[in-house]
This record gives sequence, structure tokens and C-alpha cells, in this order.
Amino acid sequence: MKNKPKYRFLFLVFLSLSIGSISFHNIHSQNSNKHKVRLQAYYFKIMDSISYFDIKATSKIKKKNTRVSNIKISVYNIQEDKKIELGNTITNHQGETRFIIKDLNSLKTDSIGTYKIIFSFKGDSLHKKASKKVKFKDATIKAKLVTKDSINYINALLFDKFLQIPIIDEPLTLRVQRLFKPLTLGKGFNMTDEKGSIQTPIENGIPGVDGILILEVVLYESDDYGTVIDLVKAPIGVPIVDESTFDQRTMWSPRNKTPLFLLIIPNVLTLGMWAIIILLIVNLFKIYKT
Repeated sequence: MKNKPKYRFLFLVFLSLSIGSISFHNIHSQNSNKHKVRLQAYYFKIMDSISYFDIKATSKIKKKNTRVSNIKISVYNIQEDKKIELGNTITNHQGETRFIIKDLNSLKTDSIGTYKIIFSFKGDSLHKKASKKVKFKDATIKAKLVTKDSINYINALLFDKFLQIPIIDEPLTLRVQRLFKPLTLGKGFNMTDEKGSIQTPIENGIPGVDGILILEVVLYESDDYGTVIDLVKAPIGVPIVDESTFDQRTMWSPRNKTPLFLLIIPNVLTLGMWAIIILLIVNLFKIYKT
């Protein structure tokens, strides 16, 4: 009888280990069936406007890259040893989302002026948790239009805002805004000199609405500074002649803009035929009576 408590204790220990092993196996099995998520984040800054991150979430399912939609991504700023939450965003049906930084000055940098941002996904029933760390510095572009000897130029200065020094040997691209895709001017990019500046001529004959061109000076996907864009309005374009016939009566206009001759002639012909038919019926009735 003295051995019964001992056997009971051993039985309870064995049962606990069995249940723990089964639970661990189930959790491990569930995690192994989940898909791994990859996060990508790209930093953009438009001068005198907004700063934001374009975020993409993808997962490799059956050896194919698939966009991960409707997942919540939290954004944090690392400040010394602390993670300060900046907000959350949810991916759309294409696995993409945009997180706007309301005030860049509210973010903290390290001792050399580097921002550290973490994008975190906690995981769900289908996907494993994932995170992405992004580092960037704050760069500033100051661009203006100048004219020398009847030739128009864009002068641009690129410098590090934290250190207040010019950024040399960085490629700047000059583009003209268009409806679908910007038009690149020149050979593609210009390297900044020892003063962090470029001077790029603008070719003549570029059309623009009311002769206004919106020029973009772009530092594109820099490893240190991300993408920085400065916009310049330049009244140097060739005015676009509006050849739209939207408010005119043409064959391809909507019904309320049908040409008048298409309204008058068919109706006149229809009324004329009906008049002839009615006249024939009346004459036939008279002949029948006589």
C-alpha cells in the first residue's frame, strides 16, 4: 500500500510529459505549416511636402512569390534602447501599403544622424511573424531654375541635413512630370561635385500645360538617404494646344452631344415616310367608299 502514492506520482509525471510533448508537437507542426513572410520598405521624401515608406509583403508559396494582403504591420522608431511605436498600417490586395511620417522631426536619430525604423508583423494563422529594419539619413535637395545665354539650367544642391555638409559623388536625375511616367532629361543622372551641386541644361521644345513644366530633381534609392525629390515649376515649356472635342458635337461624342444633322435628317425622313403612308391609307379609304 505504501507504493501506491509513488506510482500515482510517477503516473502524473508521465501524463504531464505526454501532454506537453503532444502540445509542443502540435505547435511545432502548426508553425512549420505557416508561410514565411518577407517585408520590404523603401523611404521617400518630397521636399516641402511629405515623407513616407512604401511597404511590400511577399511570401513564397509553392515556389511562387505571392503578395500577402490584409496583414497588419507595426512601425517603430528605435530611440537609444527603446522602441517607440509610430503607428500601424494594413496591406492592400496587392500586398502593398504606404506609411506616412507625419512629422520627421519627431523621430530620433543616433549620434551620427541615422534614423532606425523597424517594421514588424506579429504573424497569424497562415503566416509566420516577420520584421524588417531600415536605416536612413536625412538629405535635402535645393533646386532652382536659372537662365544663362538664353539656355535654361537646373541648379541643385544636395547636402546632409544633420551634418550640414554637401553630399558629393551622388547621382541626381532630372525628370519632367508626365501623366503616367516621368520623362528623364539628359543622359540619366549627374554626379554631384565637391560642393554637392549639379548644373543641368534643359532642352527646348518640351510641351507643358500652359507652358508650365514640373521638373523633378531626384536622388533615387540611395543606400544612405533613400529617395529624395525636389519639385520645380518652370514656365519654359511649349504650351499645349487643346484639341479636345469633348464639348463639341461629333460622331464619337456621347448622346447629349450628337451632331444636329444626325438629329434633324433622320427625324425628317421618318416623318416624311409616315406622312406618305397616312396619305396612301386615306386615298385607299376614299377609293373603297366610292
